[in-house]
Amino acid sequence: MARSVDLNCDLGESFGAWTMGDDDALLAVVTSANVACGFHAGDAATMLATCRTAADRGVAVGAHVSYRDLAGFGRRAMDVPPDELRAETLYQLAALTGIARVAGTRVSYVKPHGALYNRIVRDTAQARAVAEAVAAFDPSLALLGLAGSEVEREAATAGLRFVREAFVDRAYRADGTLVPRGEPGAVLHDDAGIAERALRLVAEGRVIAADGTDIAVQVDSLCVHGDSAGAVGMARAVRARLDAAGIAVEAFA
Repeated sequence: MARSVDLNCDLGESFGAWTMGDDDALLAVVTSANVACGFHAGDAATMLATCRTAADRGVAVGAHVSYRDLAGFGRRAMDVPPDELRAETLYQLAALTGIARVAGTRVSYVKPHGALYNRIVRDTAQARAVAEAVAAFDPSLALLGLAGSEVEREAATAGLRFVREAFVDRAYRADGTLVPRGEPGAVLHDDAGIAERALRLVAEGRVIAADGTDIAVQVDSLCVHGDSAGAVGMARAVRARLDAAGIAVEAFA
C-alpha cells in the first residue's frame, strides 16, 4: 500500500477580466500547482500571482504547457509540427521559469494540458517533441503524464524523470486512457465517491473503468481539475480522505 502521494491541480487559468476557479482556496489544499503559461489560459499577472501564492504556501510549481489555443482552452485537437511544438514548449517554460523566480519559487516539473496531454498518450512524434524540449531546457525537470503512454517512453529516452498521474474526477476506459470529455459520464462530480476512488487509486493502484472493468493504474500524483464545478470541495474531500487513511500528501518534486 502506498503511503504517500502528490495532489496536483490545474491553476492560474484566469485571463484578463475572466476568472477561472478559486486558486487561493485550492492552493491551501494541493501540493503541486500546474500553472497555465498563457497558451491555453493565464496571463502574466495571473502567472505571477499564482506563483507567489504557491511560494507562500510551499506548493510546488509546474509548467502547464499546451497548444496555442486560448479560444478553445487548449482542448481542441491541433496538428502542430513537432519542431513548432518543441519551440512553443520551450517558450512557455521560459516564461513561467522567469516569473516563478521573481515570485521566490521555481518550476520543478512540466505537465502538458488538454488536447496536447491526450495527443501525446499515443502520438510518438509529438510526445518526443515535448520530452526533447523539456530535456533541452532543464533535464532536472520532471514530466507529469499518463502511465503507459508514449510520452512516458519518450521521457525515459530523453533521460527525464516521469511522474505517473491519475485523475480523481475523470472516467477511465478499460485500456487506461481517459473517456473523452464530450462523452456522457466523462467528468465525475460526487465528492464522496471521488474521495473513495482517490484512496483506492493510491492504496491499491486500481480503479473501475466506465464499462465496469477493474483496471490497474500506476499513480504517483492525483489530479483535481481546478476548472471543474465544485473543485474546491472535491479537493478538500480527497485530501481529508487521504489524511484519514494515513496517506501522506506531499509534492513529488
